[in-house]
Amino acid sequence: MIGRPKPVHASLQHIDIMKAMMESPEEKSQQSFCTFQVDGFWYGIEVDRVQEVIRTRPTTRVPLAPNGVRGLMNLRGKIVCALDLRDMLGLTALHARSESKDAVVQPECEFASRQMNVVIRSGVDLISLIVDEIGDVVRVTNDGYEPVPGSAGSNSASLLHGAFKLQERLLLILDADRVAAA
Repeated sequence: MIGRPKPVHASLQHIDIMKAMMESPEEKSQQSFCTFQVDGFWYGIEVDRVQEVIRTRPTTRVPLAPNGVRGLMNLRGKIVCALDLRDMLGLTALHARSESKDAVVQPECEFASRQMNVVIRSGVDLISLIVDEIGDVVRVTNDGYEPVPGSAGSNSASLLHGAFKLQERLLLILDADRVAAA
């Protein structure tokens, strides 16, 4: 009697190692980032950390939440924390922090209604980053990378991994884990 072949189970780590071995040297020196704009600055986060990009949804305010937490939102039955990157990076706020018990935080200007959510994975959790405008997926080479200078010293610099020099602008790279932990 001929038996069925046993299924092969590979760990995700093993698969990642296999992919890395198959990449050409050119591919190893490149990275892809989902880009977005916040208050005129261009930011990026690794494509493999992005779950999805969606329109801004209503959020439920969380009493005594730290600055930067816009609230909680329902994403297809999963509760997700929505973080306002403008607030976290110390930039001009588009939303007033409401002291009322209203569930929805109201925008202060028309521009705020065009914001988008970049939903990222941080460990087992999903986090929504509220951004002003979505850009493209950008593939960059590692030779254009610079770490954040120690003289930057601001709160926003602690959330950055580094920057890439592009032809027309700097692309500031957010550290997804630091943003989620902030």
